[in-house]
Amino acid sequence: MIEEKKDFYINGNWVKPSQINDLEVIDPSTEEVCAIISLGSEKDTDDAVKAAKNSFETWAFSKKEERLELLEKLLEIYNSRWDDMTNAITTELGCPKDWCSANQTASGAGHIEDFIKRLKEFNFEPGFDKGSVNHIVYEPIGVCGLITPWNWPINQIALKVIPALATGCTMILKPSEIAPLSGMLFAEMIHDAGFPAGVFNLVNGDGPGVGTDLSGHPDVEMISFTGSTRAGKLITKNAADTIKRVCLELGGKGGNIVFADAYPDAVRDGIRNVMSNSGQSCDAPTRMLVEKSIYSRAVEEAADEANKIKVDLANKSGDHIGPVVSKTQYDKIQSLIKSGIEEGAKLVAGGPDKPEDLKKGYFIKPTIFADVKNSMRIAKEEIFGPVLSIMPFENEEEAIQITNDTEYGLGNYFQTEDKEKAKRVAKKLRSGIVYVNHKPADSGTPFGGYRQSGNGREGGNWGLHEYLEVKTITEWK
Repeated sequence: MIEEKKDFYINGNWVKPSQINDLEVIDPSTEEVCAIISLGSEKDTDDAVKAAKNSFETWAFSKKEERLELLEKLLEIYNSRWDDMTNAITTELGCPKDWCSANQTASGAGHIEDFIKRLKEFNFEPGFDKGSVNHIVYEPIGVCGLITPWNWPINQIALKVIPALATGCTMILKPSEIAPLSGMLFAEMIHDAGFPAGVFNLVNGDGPGVGTDLSGHPDVEMISFTGSTRAGKLITKNAADTIKRVCLELGGKGGNIVFADAYPDAVRDGIRNVMSNSGQSCDAPTRMLVEKSIYSRAVEEAADEANKIKVDLANKSGDHIGPVVSKTQYDKIQSLIKSGIEEGAKLVAGGPDKPEDLKKGYFIKPTIFADVKNSMRIAKEEIFGPVLSIMPFENEEEAIQITNDTEYGLGNYFQTEDKEKAKRVAKKLRSGIVYVNHKPADSGTPFGGYRQSGNGREGGNWGLHEYLEVKTITEWK
């Protein structure tokens, strides 16, 4: 059954687009149309921005207690529609339903819960600076354009929408046109929670259309974008004329250093980490650097673990990975796999052929290359698929040098049981987050990157501050 999802959510109502511009949403497991949406026009964007601008006049001065009550209601509704969210993401992204529920859907709930906690504790009027009669206050920045990706759809929606709501901002959300269903479901939840009309608006569209309209709009005070580095550059340039705040969470090419004193399952855990979500995570450690004394064993373990990972349809239960999101992504990944073979890397698992019995759908085998040089395309470019490169290193200094030899700086990893080495290496890796021994970050810690992985931070109090201006008021006493 093909869902008709052509309306936009503007000023508290579902409204028809100003002109017909339909787009088919493809289920990547079947390559069949699962929904039809509309791509918005400049008028649709203007209508949404106008609604957000009008509502900001009152929402900006709403009480924290009012915002908390609405967010708590939203969380209640979100949890009641957990399975609906899981089904939406499973369909649009091709994410296996069991893993999707435990990770994708859970991430949305986790962010709402954490921002509620942070908002309860946040002081919007910290008061007088030491030795001064000036009064310091935090105020919402204004109308925000929120542009979210397809790979972790509700995760990124929650990381942007919830702090914007919590701080008193109003917004227009443009979810990815490739995976828009979860965003539209979230808009239904916002409506049912009772947020005032115009505070939250949703307009579907692509980057050149609605994305460009939002990033250049004179009445949009801030753009928060998650996606490719290429698109982030275009957004930054388009936003320059209006001097709006631009927060970017972009690509990555994380390194995973496996020292000889790593814990026994470090290599296997590294493979599982990369292959989860079919390799479609911006902080996935897709370059594995292994100390030479354990290199041969590590390559064997990596190939063995990759070969154990099942690939299957997203709607099936069990432990497996699904397809990549689209034909475009599939073709790009296949091109990079072939480039690895042509440049002389050693293919030890997977490869360009589709898995057996899955001739339809955008399925790719978990693929491992060994003896990779950091100058190869597969080591330099963000593949965004289930592909990992392994390379040897001699010592700690070389491992750090190779890991930092990239234009990105989002997430890096390393594995060692030497605590002093861990502190030493962590300080030298140039990335927004460093994962030690595959331990995840705690809820509410800041997430973001260095260099071409972006700027700004999402999550916790850092996420709230992104949507706030700081005001100094003299002679307050």
